[in-house]
Amino acid sequence: MNLLEQLKQYTNVVADTGDFASIEAYKPVDATTNPSLIYAASQDPKYASLVDDAVAYGKKQMTGKSGQLAKAMDKLAVNFGLKILEIVPGRVSTEVDARLSFDTEASVVKARELIALYEAAGSSRERILIKLASTWEGIKAAEILEEEKIHCNLTLLFSVAQAVACAEAGVRLISPFVGRILDWYKKEWGIQEIPAQEDPGVLSVKKIFNYYKKFGYKTQVMGASFRNVGEIMELAGCELLTIAPKFLEELKSTEGILEQKLSEESAIRSESEKITVDEKTFRWMMNDDAMATEKLAEGIRAFTKDLEKLEEQIMKIL
Repeated sequence: MNLLEQLKQYTNVVADTGDFASIEAYKPVDATTNPSLIYAASQDPKYASLVDDAVAYGKKQMTGKSGQLAKAMDKLAVNFGLKILEIVPGRVSTEVDARLSFDTEASVVKARELIALYEAAGSSRERILIKLASTWEGIKAAEILEEEKIHCNLTLLFSVAQAVACAEAGVRLISPFVGRILDWYKKEWGIQEIPAQEDPGVLSVKKIFNYYKKFGYKTQVMGASFRNVGEIMELAGCELLTIAPKFLEELKSTEGILEQKLSEESAIRSESEKITVDEKTFRWMMNDDAMATEKLAEGIRAFTKDLEKLEEQIMKIL
């Protein structure tokens, strides 16, 4: 078997793309999108009908341009999600506006609006994950939403503090960003390469996975944002991994032996110690972690930038 086939024996593979052809080709269980992926996909003429439908919806719902834009953006995200749900057997993640990352109430309202659009189109909320940034406010929004059976995927996660807070909030799934952690440490240490076994991003996900399993948390871990196939192979056994098409293709075209590196049994034997994270502890632990603080802020800015580019594109059509 190739490496992708073997990986699927240990881990649920998720496609990190908004391109439907790639999703069909690699047959993942779930798929995830974000403003960057939707912006890239929306440039392709073959997805013009999804854009046109979103614009028409926005015009029908509101009269002013700003209101039309907001409605069209929500509908566009859901249109991509609905098409993905036609392909994957599992779930799709749809992201809340990154500019709401420090506003719990507004994030909850936006999540409810997105779920309402999915349900109006006939999709069950059980197949949707609402993506929120792993700020304190985002985690608190997810806690409220989970109580309403609106399940959440907490993204831009870089630290144990974020992971523990998410688990204690009852979040369905977290997405620790492996490659972006690696990027920070390579720059900080002034080196070009770090072996996958010593990769700080890989080690962070392993620590979180072991903590969750040892202390019985139900929150799922989905490693994300990979820079090389070695990182992916080191996390075989993690519940989910969301992987870009270029790495899915590399795994699919490579023969070899893939060993399971993470398991509930080994996690229970790990030396993880229980911690409790309230707001003050969370903010101090984040303040004390330069990498997590910088990458979280940088990620929110990057998602916002791509969201604004997408808005500019839609505004020209309205």
